[in-house]
Amino acid sequence: MNVYVHIVFLFLSTGFSFSDNVHQNPPNMYKNPEEKAKITCSHNITPKVILWYKQLKNRQIQFLGHMVDKRGFLLKGLDEDVTIDGDANKDQNCTLTINSVSVSSSAVYFCAASYHSATYH
Repeated sequence: MNVYVHIVFLFLSTGFSFSDNVHQNPPNMYKNPEEKAKITCSHNITPKVILWYKQLKNRQIQFLGHMVDKRGFLLKGLDEDVTIDGDANKDQNCTLTINSVSVSSSAVYFCAASYHSATYH
């Protein structure tokens, strides 16, 4: 018996005009359990922060992590084998990778771009 995991991607942008663009690629995918899934977020804005979210069917949206410039940060205690890498700067790509998909990976994933306002030490 084959089990396929369906992953759908959506994007959000906050605080931008309609001429600003944030894109996720691919728009959706099907994967077998234990395969790797990569979702890329690209944009033409200067947000400094890319945020990643996941929503399981009939559940609340879950924050997965974010990228500031070229540094990815995952939510502590995340029970899924994911990584965030790339570059959050304008005209660059930020990638969310699910290293081994499972049935619980079947969800809608959101990429959001936001202006960075906090100072990190």
